[in-house]
Amino acid sequence: MAQIVRFGVSMDAELLAAFDALIAAKGYPNRSEAVRDMVREAIVSRDWEQESSPGVAALCIVYDHDKADLPRRLARLQHHHTREITATLHVHLDEHNCLEVIILKGSPGKLRRFADQVISARGVKHGKLVMTTTGKHLH
Repeated sequence: MAQIVRFGVSMDAELLAAFDALIAAKGYPNRSEAVRDMVREAIVSRDWEQESSPGVAALCIVYDHDKADLPRRLARLQHHHTREITATLHVHLDEHNCLEVIILKGSPGKLRRFADQVISARGVKHGKLVMTTTGKHLH
């Protein structure tokens, strides 16, 4: 188990009150847990910007499967990225709409470019790339 180190933080009273309201709304049990999560998020963002470690991500999209041959175009895109795709989940939401979650691993730049291609495809209603890392420093 990693050694826990205590340190102090000085903060404006109004900013601290806003922070306390935010972490209470999110259900954090204490400030330490909230700060740890914020630091982890900053490290993941830095790792993705610097491409300093392999990226891991979930690409979530909602699309109308009746639009402009979209399922075939999405499948073709995915077949060109089999090295990066670990798994996919396809859910039929209703008669026309599907949710797809694509689990990705690889170079952050490649994963971003793939996500951009998918999200910008005509017929995709909404998409979001949720990025993380396998970084050992996220204890």
